[in-house]
Amino acid sequence: MSARRHPPLKSITHTPDGPQDAPQPVDTPAVGDPKGVAEGVPTAVRPDPQTGDGRYPIAWLTISAPYRTVPTANSWCACGRDRDATGDADVWALIADHEAHRDTCPLRTTQEGKATA
Repeated sequence: MSARRHPPLKSITHTPDGPQDAPQPVDTPAVGDPKGVAEGVPTAVRPDPQTGDGRYPIAWLTISAPYRTVPTANSWCACGRDRDATGDADVWALIADHEAHRDTCPLRTTQEGKATA
């Protein structure tokens, strides 16, 4: 017996002989509202009405105290201060230290406040 010949796994597709032009859309007038826009709806982009007042956060105090576990805290400031605490007493001390840092942080105190002090 001779082995049966298997048909090819991939089919060969016909390729065109030369380049073909892409179909061109029908010319539409370039006036009026875009298609799908409701009447009376403004299409211009407006500025965001919620602009900031110039303030931004520079210090963060993160406290994690899941139920029945040891609490942890992290105090970070943009001036370079970065402190961590673990345990009840240390976390309470870090909270107080973070609040005291508000008065001594060089990013929060202005030059006028330093001159008058």
